[in-house]
Amino acid sequence: MSRIVVLGGGESGVGAAVLAKVKGFDVFLSDNGKIAERYVDDLRKWDIPFEQGGHSEDIILGADEVVKSPGIPSTVPVVRKLEEKGTRIVSEIEFAGRYDTAKKICVTGSNGKTTTTSLIYYLLQNAGLNVGLGGNIGKSYAYQVATEHYDYYVLEISSFQLDNCYEFHPDIAIITNITPDHLDRYGYQLENYVKAKFRITRNLSPEDCFIFDSDDEITIDHLNKIILSAKRLPFTQKSEVGQGAFLKDDKIVVRYEDEECDIFLKELALGGKHNIYNSMAAALAAKASGIDNKVIRESLATFQPVEHRLEPVLSIKDVLYINDSKATNVDAAWYALECQSKPIVWIVGGKDKGNDYEVLKPLVKDKVKAIVCLGVDNSKIREAFEGIVGGDKFVETRSAEDAVKAAGTFAEAGDVVLLSPCCASFDLFTSYEDRGRKFKEAVRML
Repeated sequence: MSRIVVLGGGESGVGAAVLAKVKGFDVFLSDNGKIAERYVDDLRKWDIPFEQGGHSEDIILGADEVVKSPGIPSTVPVVRKLEEKGTRIVSEIEFAGRYDTAKKICVTGSNGKTTTTSLIYYLLQNAGLNVGLGGNIGKSYAYQVATEHYDYYVLEISSFQLDNCYEFHPDIAIITNITPDHLDRYGYQLENYVKAKFRITRNLSPEDCFIFDSDDEITIDHLNKIILSAKRLPFTQKSEVGQGAFLKDDKIVVRYEDEECDIFLKELALGGKHNIYNSMAAALAAKASGIDNKVIRESLATFQPVEHRLEPVLSIKDVLYINDSKATNVDAAWYALECQSKPIVWIVGGKDKGNDYEVLKPLVKDKVKAIVCLGVDNSKIREAFEGIVGGDKFVETRSAEDAVKAAGTFAEAGDVVLLSPCCASFDLFTSYEDRGRKFKEAVRML
């Protein structure tokens, strides 16, 4: 019996361990930190041996294959030892894909991937298809492969999840866009990050589809360097395309093979230029999946926004509070600032991932009246923006409650308080979801 060791006891790792158990492997899970109680309960329920608070290297190094959770960098000592030994290390996505015969629509990108993934899932559900949602969103893909049966999966896949994918094969692969992000995990080299994103295309065949933003220079630059046999379906707001999606007058036009679908912009549930791109990508994926135009139009008109992504929380004394905690990089924050039409009190900060704030300065000058930092080290944000908004309109806080209170002192009727942190959450919070929920709680307490 082959021995599988799973590193990491979160959603991804526990899901992989359950699948390994179901498939008859001798499985052991190891987490260097503390495993959340609900995952401990799952491991006990499935009778899976595990450890937490450290790694037993003799057991781990005896594995035939290791499934590594995406949050664990390849630089940690036990992973380096496995690599030196020549042990095969795969991601949960790679491992689960071996046992899954469903059609897979897979979405990656620096921004918009959660919204696009959620849109596609909603479209497929509305079309009456038997579809699962997983990857970097919702339940673990591996856990669903172990315990459910779907004809389709819509998977949001991060670059970290793609890093250890080799044979994984989507039927439709989507890259929403690529902007500098997570450079701390990629040796501060953009090219390494771009190559990680493009791993989603490595096993595409001529029958498969690759959907991509042809207005995105980084995507196009890399696409021009590689050989890709899949059908190319670009989406663009700048020109007309023969196959793909584009803007014409006040509508999105989607062309796939011999079919065409028109969607009026005024009917889209999601506003903002960035959401036109997300809607285009989702409509193309739906069209390539055989969904009819009526379902596509109705779905794009009735979709509800994703939690933590430009999510309206409450309007208090005519000040609108918006939770955009999922904006963990510069480009996501740029979109959030760009689509606001009212004066902004901006809550920003967290763990910097090598951000360059230069591109945000014109927007901050034009739209932001005050800045509230929510982070441990705000020196880069202070250096970039204090001179633009002024020292009396720039404060630092260490909790969501204090940040919301501080924002409230600057905000006047007709303003927006926007949590769009531009940074990771791990200095003060356990995740961007934790940060977003604490922000929402603080708003409701006002």
